[in-house]
Amino acid sequence: MSRARFGRVLALAAAASLALGACAARNDDGADGGDDAQQPQASAPAEAANAADPAGDGNAKCDPTTTLAYAGTINGQNAALGQNILNGVKLAVNRHNDANPDCQVVLKEFETEGTPDRAPGIVTQVVNTPEIIGVVGLPFSGESKAAGNIFDEKGLVQVTPSATNPALSENGWKTFFRGLGNDNAQGPAAAKFITGELGAQSVCVVRDDSEYGVGLANAISNELGDAASCQEKVKTKQTDFSAIVNSIKSANPDAIFYSGYYQEASPFAQQLYDAGVEATFVGPDGVKDDEFVKSAGDAAEGVYFTCPCVPADQFTEFTEGYKQLSGGKEPGTYSPEGYDIATILLKGIDSGVTDRAGLLEYVKNYEGQGLTKSFKWDEKGELAASTVWTYKVEDGKIIRNTEIKPD
Repeated sequence: MSRARFGRVLALAAAASLALGACAARNDDGADGGDDAQQPQASAPAEAANAADPAGDGNAKCDPTTTLAYAGTINGQNAALGQNILNGVKLAVNRHNDANPDCQVVLKEFETEGTPDRAPGIVTQVVNTPEIIGVVGLPFSGESKAAGNIFDEKGLVQVTPSATNPALSENGWKTFFRGLGNDNAQGPAAAKFITGELGAQSVCVVRDDSEYGVGLANAISNELGDAASCQEKVKTKQTDFSAIVNSIKSANPDAIFYSGYYQEASPFAQQLYDAGVEATFVGPDGVKDDEFVKSAGDAAEGVYFTCPCVPADQFTEFTEGYKQLSGGKEPGTYSPEGYDIATILLKGIDSGVTDRAGLLEYVKNYEGQGLTKSFKWDEKGELAASTVWTYKVEDGKIIRNTEIKPD
């Protein structure tokens, strides 16, 4: 990388490359690469041949009032993350309805703005709409904590495509299901990546004040141990980070892990860059969005992300359909997860389910392959298996980096 702010990454990457020894990249002639050899970019997973198709067999029949809902941010805070999911859900419903003339499932959209203050009132509207029998949402951990009990009281199944706070599945809610790994998977994986592949010996963990930010920061800090050399806190909607930037500059860590969302991460990264802080910036799934790259400007180049989401590079049919629906925009973080979850709910409807109790039971016992993973939930609504990938910003674009393999 050419920028001074990330100059230290080259040295760290070189050290990691040497430590990997026999795993070093090879030249085309099969010889071991020299000191400047780069680790090859990991291949994106291919679409599984048995991935569930929302179109089904085209013979589904259902009542014309049959309705699913998306509940989450659409135009509120960190809206791009919600729009990514919503477009994936829309694509699944459209494909289902195009293929099944006798089962035209309605999709209703509910704007929570992604906040714990607004979500309970909106979720109350959702559960009091009797024709809604399943929900994709809520995307964020804070709003999920604030409103999950409302879904549970009304027996309305909700599958979140992106809320990762581990405590959400410990509330005893029978209607809560998580369509990805939680932060007890992402935190240790992020720590392994930062200290392993990046070779950082000191890491400053910066958390925002959201349920998501606090939970993930705790998970990675516990795994980093003494390598978590400093801790800093920011607030939602904060724009001036000068005091924290100065503190981090004095601490001089090898890396910074920002536990929060892109809305605050963008100006924070820019102010670190402007101050000449050279530590490698790593953000989680809440930061991994094109909006971060656009808003952070030059400061985004060389930034890494961790995410319990898989690259969509090889999901060709999905990507083509998504771009047609979104006006040419590529799928974003959790777009294929939203598609997968909606597909599962649609399969339940196609199986003959007509009410909330039936769809809840269907999801609880579901086992099947999607685009992103194999879906099977335990009694707490957690997936039996999950994966974490790293991504990086290169030439102004977010590209896949590596999958973090569990120990």
